[in-house]
Amino acid sequence: MSFNFQCRSCNSKDGEFVLDLGVQPLANNLLRPEDLAKPEPKFPLRLAVCQKCWLMQIVDLVPPVQLFSEYLYFSSFSDLMLSHAREAATRYINDFSLGDKNLVVEIASNDGYFLQYFKGAGVPCLGIEPAANIAKVAKEKGIETLVEFFGKDLADKLAAGNRKADLILGNNVFAHAPDTNDFVAGMKALLKPGGRIILEFPYALDFIEKTEFDTIYHEHVFYFSLTALMPLFKRHGLEIFHVERIPIHGGSLRLFAGHAGAHAQESSVTALVSHEKIKGVPTPAWYADFTSQVLAIRKSLCDLIKQLRRQGNAVAAYGASAKGSTLLNFFGLNAESLDFVADRSTYKQGRLTPGTHIPIVAPDQLMQRMPAYTLLLTWNFADEIMAQQKEYRQKGGKFIVPIPKVTVV
Repeated sequence: MSFNFQCRSCNSKDGEFVLDLGVQPLANNLLRPEDLAKPEPKFPLRLAVCQKCWLMQIVDLVPPVQLFSEYLYFSSFSDLMLSHAREAATRYINDFSLGDKNLVVEIASNDGYFLQYFKGAGVPCLGIEPAANIAKVAKEKGIETLVEFFGKDLADKLAAGNRKADLILGNNVFAHAPDTNDFVAGMKALLKPGGRIILEFPYALDFIEKTEFDTIYHEHVFYFSLTALMPLFKRHGLEIFHVERIPIHGGSLRLFAGHAGAHAQESSVTALVSHEKIKGVPTPAWYADFTSQVLAIRKSLCDLIKQLRRQGNAVAAYGASAKGSTLLNFFGLNAESLDFVADRSTYKQGRLTPGTHIPIVAPDQLMQRMPAYTLLLTWNFADEIMAQQKEYRQKGGKFIVPIPKVTVV
């Protein structure tokens, strides 16, 4: 397939397709029932890899203001996200001896779910969050929050106002910033000489090996490997000095960086680069079978749901997530296939899923309506959700987990 490609990191025009997910609605554009008469914006969703720096990226961009000005993902609705944030904050405060003379800045700080633990420990903090409706919730918790998109211009203004950071945090935001050079340059400008940057994002190795194709949506511009990130950080005078693989979101990378030479590089970095090389990350072959693996999951899941429906079973879904939107639209599962989608977020209840228009309801509907099977769209929170829905399972309800292969539990 011919397409215009220019790598958003290194500017190479040598790109290769990885997967074409067709034309998709915006994954977090949850409709109200009265919106159904209006046109629903849809955009191509195609993934490619740069064959110079090996950065995976979507080909077709949607303007960030269309994606993030009103946002319906509130991190605090997940118990797992809260405990993950609390543990990380406690660790960083202790490991880096953070106190009242330091400043922690979080990029895409959401509803303050992470910074609240620094504030509670008396560490000054600042959130940067472009979605005004979510920033409002953080401000109500007493967390100073700028309603802005992060980049070099904002970083320069903060630095000029004597607000450089000892610690810059970015959880599940780095892949969302389309101008990745501007984002990294901004972190460089905002960071104190001995400061640290800690980013978490879904890891490309897990993404490919576990066929996590539903992580692809218009907000997720990039799918990062360490191989692709080393030259990007070096270009801006930053150095990755430590990495950790963590299980959250189906497999993520936690990356530690600082000004070049400020921190001794640990063996974890060279070990992971070597591991990626052995796996084949810097070769076209590693990406070649991804489409066939995705299509195999699609056939398996659609066949299963059709069979269950033919047998007279009610089938619902759990988790009105962005990844769920990608899966439902690419697999062609709609309100005829699934009766409803349950979700804990009160902001999503009463709305409809993008493109497929399945009603979103409160989780108690699982017990009230007792569908025989529930498709787990938020499979990355499987343990948490199954614990919450223990009674549903005890009464005979079963979950269908679609990734990395279709399984009924």
